[in-house]
Amino acid sequence: MELMNQIVEEDDQDSVTIAKDNNDGVPDAMSEDDEVESSYSFDFFAKNDLIKVHESSDEYSIVRTGFFSGIEENSSKKIKILAIHKTFNSSFSAKVKAKNFQILAKAVARKCCGDANIKYAWYSASKDEICEILKHGFSWYIMTAENQYCYRTSIYLFAAKFSSDSVLGSKVDETGVRHLLLCRVILGKQELVTGNCNDRFHPSSPEFDSGVDDLSAPRKYIIWSTYMNSHILPCYIISFGGPYEVCIA
Repeated sequence: MELMNQIVEEDDQDSVTIAKDNNDGVPDAMSEDDEVESSYSFDFFAKNDLIKVHESSDEYSIVRTGFFSGIEENSSKKIKILAIHKTFNSSFSAKVKAKNFQILAKAVARKCCGDANIKYAWYSASKDEICEILKHGFSWYIMTAENQYCYRTSIYLFAAKFSSDSVLGSKVDETGVRHLLLCRVILGKQELVTGNCNDRFHPSSPEFDSGVDDLSAPRKYIIWSTYMNSHILPCYIISFGGPYEVCIA
């Protein structure tokens, strides 16, 4: 599958670079300081077209560094990364989704004067929801705090340098581990969205492709439900343990 050889995200003065190899891989990176927890089983990710990123690779280091760059130093010392997995895109549906993402990115770029505005962003979800996203895509329905399903009008993701926001919104699985999804997102032309937007499931006009909470320094990206399975491409799952009352860097 043909993908860009290099993906660069720049948020203000910060940048995260992930260079892809010819097999949809990403170069290797710096190893985790603490020993990766070996007793935790990640079979559920292996069954969902994911492969584990080796701790000694550049790829691991880049994702790890991006994750901790958005967390206050004292808090980051208490959080332990257990594993990083990446999408393998071996299934037919995954290959089609990745290819369609490329085609759409080119179309949005043509509409937006040559820039599709592709960024990396964090999505908070439970382990079960992540597995469902990998199998079937984002769902039109979401479980509320009252354990009731409601219609989903949009997807909220956090900019790469604000991983702490996603950590705070992450959900503990049955073993006490939390997981975050790192995605590539086609943002295109953004519009400012304030207040409650639960009555909308598309941009305010064809001119826009996504929403943000701040046009000059976006922290939160809003992808409308009509675009959620075309403009968002899951790339990595980072699994971690530790306290979660983190501070923003």
